[in-house]
Amino acid sequence: MEKLTIGDIAPGFSFTGHDGVTRSLSDYLGKKVILFFYPKDNTPGCTLEACSLRDGYDDLRSKGFEVIGVSADSASSHEGFKTRFNLPFALVSDTDKSVLNAYGVWGEKKIMGKKYMGISRTTFVIDEKGLIASIIEKVNTKDHAKQVVKEMEK
Repeated sequence: MEKLTIGDIAPGFSFTGHDGVTRSLSDYLGKKVILFFYPKDNTPGCTLEACSLRDGYDDLRSKGFEVIGVSADSASSHEGFKTRFNLPFALVSDTDKSVLNAYGVWGEKKIMGKKYMGISRTTFVIDEKGLIASIIEKVNTKDHAKQVVKEMEK
């Protein structure tokens, strides 16, 4: 698959939210979407990132953003993560990695010389028309909400 770039149509997908309602990315047309991909629930960097988006959630919503997180964790893991950290946004369980692959964030990683398959922490900002407006590959986990707003003000 070719790497997604700014201006591309965001790949569609459906998910069942914590409320049991199935939604599709297309349901968010007319809104800006912060689609953040993260490696694993309840890990230090992922928790910082999710909590930054939680803490900035009201401000992001006032600017017209919706927030959706995606990882390969199970739905039950997401429920625990959402509850433990009071996360107000949807978390998508992509255990078959179809969404991760569609966005090109699943692949080989390397830490201290060891290779393994994993998720590259990446955020896509999708505009009201469903087009990719921004791709953030160097995520500032501690201040991610502010990072997204700054990126969109460019």
